[in-house]
Amino acid sequence: QVQLVESGGGLVQPGGSLRLSCAASGSVFSILYMGWYRQAPGRQRERVATITSNGATYYEDSVRGRFTISRDNTQNTVYLQMNSLKPEDTAVYYCNVNIANINYWGQGTQVTVSP
Repeated sequence: QVQLVESGGGLVQPGGSLRLSCAASGSVFSILYMGWYRQAPGRQRERVATITSNGATYYEDSVRGRFTISRDNTQNTVYLQMNSLKPEDTAVYYCNVNIANINYWGQGTQVTVSP
């Protein structure tokens, strides 16, 4: 069993910053990659950023240059630093961890960007 615990969402004004964290516990061996997805109301879930075990990163075009993904392999934790937030970043953000080609999901954390 793998458990993912997310934290760090909330309400922020446009231009502000938030940092999301996701800690994995349980049978967390052979983590292939960790990442963040988001889903806004009425839209499909989309990949925001991912990071592999050797540190290679991917960013969705709309967040590149504003968001930074990082991970602490000793703590099995992945972070998403979000700067220059925009109203269109409003969504539920989900942590995703791939272990031995099985995807695990966090419960989701709400990020709302509003004046």
